[in-house]
Amino acid sequence: MRTRDLFSRLFVPVSLAEGVSFLVLLFVAVPLQVFGHHQKPVQIFGMLHGLLFVAYVMLAAYGYLQRKWTPKHLVWVLVMAVLPTGAFFAERAVKNEAPADAAQPVAA
Repeated sequence: MRTRDLFSRLFVPVSLAEGVSFLVLLFVAVPLQVFGHHQKPVQIFGMLHGLLFVAYVMLAAYGYLQRKWTPKHLVWVLVMAVLPTGAFFAERAVKNEAPADAAQPVAA
């Protein structure tokens, strides 16, 4: 069994949480604000989503450095953050890719 590196252990749950918070914000909180005139859900989920988005972007920058991604791959991961279901695709891609140092043989 392959152990996951620190980046994967952090990025996977943050990207899933970011994606879920974005969907809740768009499809629950905003309609409640527009049609029900309830401000609190947007305030709560907007703040939560904003914090998760910042964590996602910071982890993407860390992944760019640690995994030696190309600039194109980094841009793809960042674009996935602004699409409503994009974070789920980015999470899946990161889970399936091997860390940059995985190809290096381990010295005995």
